[in-house]
Amino acid sequence: MGRTDRASRVIAAPPATVYAALLDQESLEAWLPPDGMRGRVERWDPRPGGGFRMVLTYLDPADSPGKTSDATDAVDVGFTDLVPSERVVQRAVFESDDPSYAGIMTMTWHLAATGDGTTVTVTATDVPPGIDQAAHESGIASSLANLASYVEAVR
Repeated sequence: MGRTDRASRVIAAPPATVYAALLDQESLEAWLPPDGMRGRVERWDPRPGGGFRMVLTYLDPADSPGKTSDATDAVDVGFTDLVPSERVVQRAVFESDDPSYAGIMTMTWHLAATGDGTTVTVTATDVPPGIDQAAHESGIASSLANLASYVEAVR
């Protein structure tokens, strides 16, 4: 059994709006890359059994060497469970020659209506040991902050 990392944030938007941003390619490219990165989706199939491939590029690779190349992290993501306005479950596999990044990490995005918004909790299970826990949790929190800014601006 691998490590579990998690982060949570209340977003001032209804669950349906947040869910839509999780399953829209243009939206995902805008908000998913954490601070210090930009992302590009190379393949997109938003359905159970489908998925996407994202290449994340470090804006300053000197401080954060990539998993796939000196400046990039490439990840193949499969959608295993999609429950509208409630949950998105993804299986992520990093492209890397380093065995410390091998394996399948499961990312569960749980949405719960709360007050005037949505509590979004991201739980990553079976996190590869090569991924630093503090950096990973900080990256998830950064993506959640980007998601909040993205969907709250649309309202």
